[in-house]
Amino acid sequence: MKLNFGIPFQESLNEAQLKAVCFEEGPLLVIAGAGSGKTQTLTCRVARLVNEGILPDSILLLTFTRKAAQEMLQRAAHLLDNRCEKVSGGTFHSFANAVLRKYAERIGFDSGFSILDRPDAEALIGILRKETASVSRYRSFPQKHTLLNIFSKSVNKSSSIEDVVFYDYPHLASYLEVIAEVYKKYKKHKEDHHFMDYDDLLVHLCHLLKNDVGIRDRISSQYQYIMVDEYQDTNRIQADLVKLLSEKNKNIMVVGDDSQSIYSFRGANFKNIMNFPEVFPGTRIIRLEENYRSVQPILTLTNAMIEQAGEKYTKTLFTRKKGGSKPALIQAGSENSQSRFVVEKIKELNRQGVPLCQMAVLFRAGFHSFDLEMELGRDQIPFIKMGGFKFMESAHIKDVLAHLKVLVNPYDRISWYRVLLLIDNIGPKTAQNIYETILKEKARHQGIFSEKFRSSNKKGIDRLRDLFLKIDSKPLAVAEAGEAVVRYYSPILKEKYDDHPKRTRDLEQLITIMERYNNIETFLTDMALEPPSISMDDTFSEDVSNGSRLVLSTVHSAKGLEWHSVFIIWTLDGRFPSMQALHRVEDLEEERRLLYVAATRARENLFFIYPMQAYDRGTGILLNRPSRFLDRISEDMLKKDAIDINLF
Repeated sequence: MKLNFGIPFQESLNEAQLKAVCFEEGPLLVIAGAGSGKTQTLTCRVARLVNEGILPDSILLLTFTRKAAQEMLQRAAHLLDNRCEKVSGGTFHSFANAVLRKYAERIGFDSGFSILDRPDAEALIGILRKETASVSRYRSFPQKHTLLNIFSKSVNKSSSIEDVVFYDYPHLASYLEVIAEVYKKYKKHKEDHHFMDYDDLLVHLCHLLKNDVGIRDRISSQYQYIMVDEYQDTNRIQADLVKLLSEKNKNIMVVGDDSQSIYSFRGANFKNIMNFPEVFPGTRIIRLEENYRSVQPILTLTNAMIEQAGEKYTKTLFTRKKGGSKPALIQAGSENSQSRFVVEKIKELNRQGVPLCQMAVLFRAGFHSFDLEMELGRDQIPFIKMGGFKFMESAHIKDVLAHLKVLVNPYDRISWYRVLLLIDNIGPKTAQNIYETILKEKARHQGIFSEKFRSSNKKGIDRLRDLFLKIDSKPLAVAEAGEAVVRYYSPILKEKYDDHPKRTRDLEQLITIMERYNNIETFLTDMALEPPSISMDDTFSEDVSNGSRLVLSTVHSAKGLEWHSVFIIWTLDGRFPSMQALHRVEDLEEERRLLYVAATRARENLFFIYPMQAYDRGTGILLNRPSRFLDRISEDMLKKDAIDINLF
């Protein structure tokens, strides 16, 4: 089949892609497996529709980033002509904004309503928080950014504030009544002052289309063809919008992969893609199964992994690429031997000609890479980190290290200030006076025990004194000293940070690293001289493309990317899947999909690594089995090996 704009489709598309591009009328669900060319499929369909005389402004392309929409329309224009750039394309939020500007008065807003970005929304919540009298009853009421997260999850998950708090923030349940009070004030203030935050754009558009039949008919009639990318990432409101917008013509095409639905924490609803054929009767399903990324041994493994999923669209990925080695599951003796294996393998691959930027180490959570970052620093291997946070830049890690530093050097001014300012009623001036007394008395920690300073906060000063006396009274192993500091710091952590359960897990990981050291001085020296070199938060920088840096990334931040060789660390049951996911079937299934996403990032080499034994401090359980998602896979598909504990 050849179309009249110079593109021989039978040469540029495979059979399944061609069927999707040439699909005519009605609802279409395209299940696009990893690396199967979904962007090319959407691009060519836009070009085909325009080429056949469909008016560009009657085609709507909805994506999750403006960049994705622009890229598709530019590629379609390159295939055809600049008419494709006139297609209505953009994000759900930008589309909602454009419609609401036109019909704002129908929902009680002025057409010049203001949009609150996240900092603006947090600032408003901060003001309302202070003005809410009942907040003052609590010393550690949730901070404004946490409140916004709760409010946003409530909207995106179509859940009540109560459900969000009890499921996602159970440690804040005692504040529920007041959180709900602040939320009501936040909603009323926005309505009274014609403000909308990002979530409101979708909520108000949905409200408009549901309640104003005339406008719904007008808009749904305008768009003859609607296409949606990454449908597995839509939330309930977005799914409702898709149904409302396509009501008149019913020419709705959604593209996505149920096996890559991993954003429930942002409100994405896995059921949207699974229930699409029920919501749109007569749906045609086309599966894109030819993979253009990975060698067949990797696809054979990932097919087996996802086949175990409880609910799925069955598909079998294949490739025409030849060769490729079998993925490997490596059992390491310890976390550090895991790190050393990864470092040595990276050096070996690099010597064989694989650039550092074409290798990635992926992990379930940001703190899983701490030990590896230190080993990479020792071997002077430059890296960039996506997702999570840089170990030495996290405030709670720095707080704990500051206490250890003043034990080693009682004249460390910066560390003393950090330690003292954590105590209630001690400000910068008092901290300075205490430090000057320490210098004057020339005695280990004696300045802080001076009677004139104890009056400012006797309880806080006494607690700190008891901590130092305990550590000084008898020789303690480095990890034991660390545990003592963490126990002291725990009440401060809970008062200072709303996400203290997550930060507590970070501190547990810090203690695990300490267990490798025989004295505090060596530990602190390593932490100072070999910190992680660079970190990024959920972004990807183009400067890694020069081949000079290895990529470290959380799996969530790696979605949509690919590398020649991929290492997935901590594939230990209780870490991947996480211990928290074991209590609900839905969470466990998402963990399976998360590992699938990680594995399908690899083109040529794929390694799963786990330490043979790891102690989970939260549950008191010794973790010693590989991920349950890999444990049952036969050695025909997955090479299983153990490295010498003493080798690294």
